Amino acid sequence: MSYRPLASAGRLVPLLRAGLIAGIVIAGALYPLAAVTGLGAKATAHAGEQKADILRTALPAETSYVYAPDGRTVLTMFYEEYRRYTKLSDMSPNIQQAIVAAEDSRFYQHRGVDPKGAARAFVANSQSGGVSQGASTLTMQFVRMTLRDSAKTPKEVQEATQQTSLRKVKEMRMALDVEKELTKEQILERYLNSAYFGHRAYGIYAAAQIFFSKTPATLSPVEAATLAGLVKSPSEYDPASSDQKDATGRRNYVLDRMAQLGYLSPDAATAAKAEPIRLKLTDPPNDCASLPATYQTWGFACDYLKNWWSAQPAFGENRLERMDKLRRGGYRIVLSIDPKIQAAAEKNVGAKENTGSPFANGIVVAEPGTGRIKAMAVNRNYSLDVSENGPSSNPEASPKVKANYPNTVAPLLGGGDLPGYQAGSTFKMFPMLAALNAGMPLSTAYDSPYRYRSEVYDGWAPSNASGAMTGRQTMWSGFGKSVNTYFVQLEEKVGADAAVRLAEQLGLRWRTDVDREQASPAKARKWGAFTLGVSDATPLEMANAYAAIAADGRYCEAMPVQSISKRDGTPATYTTAGGIEREVAKPRCRQVVSADAARAATDAARCPTGDTPAKGSCGGWSTADSVRGTVGRPVAGKTGTTDSTRSAWFVGYTPELAAASFIADPDNPFNAVGDGQSQIPIAAVANTLRDGLKGQPTRQFTPPSDAIVGPRPPRRPGFRWSPESRWPWCCWSPSSPGSR
Repeated sequence: MSYRPLASAGRLVPLLRAGLIAGIVIAGALYPLAAVTGLGAKATAHAGEQKADILRTALPAETSYVYAPDGRTVLTMFYEEYRRYTKLSDMSPNIQQAIVAAEDSRFYQHRGVDPKGAARAFVANSQSGGVSQGASTLTMQFVRMTLRDSAKTPKEVQEATQQTSLRKVKEMRMALDVEKELTKEQILERYLNSAYFGHRAYGIYAAAQIFFSKTPATLSPVEAATLAGLVKSPSEYDPASSDQKDATGRRNYVLDRMAQLGYLSPDAATAAKAEPIRLKLTDPPNDCASLPATYQTWGFACDYLKNWWSAQPAFGENRLERMDKLRRGGYRIVLSIDPKIQAAAEKNVGAKENTGSPFANGIVVAEPGTGRIKAMAVNRNYSLDVSENGPSSNPEASPKVKANYPNTVAPLLGGGDLPGYQAGSTFKMFPMLAALNAGMPLSTAYDSPYRYRSEVYDGWAPSNASGAMTGRQTMWSGFGKSVNTYFVQLEEKVGADAAVRLAEQLGLRWRTDVDREQASPAKARKWGAFTLGVSDATPLEMANAYAAIAADGRYCEAMPVQSISKRDGTPATYTTAGGIEREVAKPRCRQVVSADAARAATDAARCPTGDTPAKGSCGGWSTADSVRGTVGRPVAGKTGTTDSTRSAWFVGYTPELAAASFIADPDNPFNAVGDGQSQIPIAAVANTLRDGLKGQPTRQFTPPSDAIVGPRPPRRPGFRWSPESRWPWCCWSPSSPGSR
């Protein structure tokens, strides 16, 4: 809409500089002209510094939306101020006209400051002895809101909103400058996207949603007048209060002003005033505890998204800045969770049925080659309400400390600050993979007694779980049967420190003081028990580490998102150390071990599952031989239990998916789950892989090369592998002295 500037508007700048207009009533106080002489000049200088910032701040803080993988289903939002930027063309003319009628009827005539309005307010306020009328134009209010929204410190917020003559004069000067740069339509659009309407509704989109459950484009004159009336005092004129008398009176005032300005006919205004205020209130979801009931079990995946986001340098220099970006940046985030695989995972850990156990049974499914997380499920309700939870099972905890079930928001599956759970023999993968990557073959064989005394590890003497494991083992049979004394010897040769460093490259992190100390360069070489899984790990880490093996040794950082778009629709990006701009949601992968080493590890890892390796023999039996029959396609993996079966694990993978499941008591790691429940993670992984891959073509693992399998020359007593050996793949050696 066009406007005609007033002849007097051009004389406002000299008046401001002389400090004359500063004598207007401000915040209810009448300032003598002499007291504010020079304020205009001072404000002008400071305003000039901030004008560029205001013009650059085209968009206020905006809500970020989280979507299901279909890109349409809204799961939740993140916001400090519920707001969604809306173009003026997507707003009903009713709300545009109502806000002008309510706040600045001469908006289209003045150039940012309204001399007539200021004079009228001065006279009215002088006569009333208080503040009966305001002198702020829409443009001046926009300046104030923009300064408030762009403030970076509490002091800047105070300066933007404090009731002083200096602030008012500065607003006037900046309003004049803003109107030279922006059109009336641009100012009105930004104003309507910045104004506060109450109930945490910032901007007209949020107000229309919260009060009427509709979009700004469909607001009727009555609805528009009701919302426009709120801007002056959201709490006083709140239509959602029990008494709508004040809200109705304010709405009717706006309708009358709309009629006086020609936006409504007198009859239409009269009819509108006769209508009651009919609200259809909506409480917009916020954060992960507000997911719809249908997706409540996705809360743990949502929580992982938050933790992942807080660690991304692309969104700020520290956690506080990054979370502020999430709540104010207006991002469009699409989760990587696959609904079919998530449903399978939830069913197979009893996510909705088995929430009343102190033992948490959880599962994480990762995609090899991308690191994208496809499912996160645990037998818990994701809820902040722990009032009905019983006392913790930890005898050392205070009686007031609540248990983690049935409700919790603790990151039990990983991605947060919890240390995790001892993962047992699933860690045998790391020394085996390190050995293969160093050139040792799958046929590496050791006599593996029931108990083995290690001279390398200062006399440490671990034993096997069963006497049936005693005998000569290769990587196939040693891994399939989970022979401790075989893997201690293998780790001795490749070096425990090499296994530890490889685990780190595959995404494992040490979260306890003991683990950090043992993994340190000074001690890792002697950490013999590492191969037995004495370190804590999370199912998120283990699923993603094994996914790298399924991807031929290519490790990809775990990622909870499919895409992240900025408010302008372009992908969110970051700049690498090498100066390359990349999308934040793009997989970040690197080759950690050779493809042949990873394929060889997979060949051995087919033994625990009852599958048939391409190149070797599993030795007659395995620890989870039912998995292959359940999954119904090529599958590899590893079982893991700790002392006294305090926790039990299974990590399994196909070429398409990798899954890690555990069962343990998160509150009390000494509360043993027992042998009877050690099969639960095995069944959870096997059934989830089966159900999640149902209907997909069967893919085969790529066999390892003959070179990494290694020849089988006659046994040579006393031979030990060393890097200098002519035949390093021939690692046969007699049992150590004193072993049995």
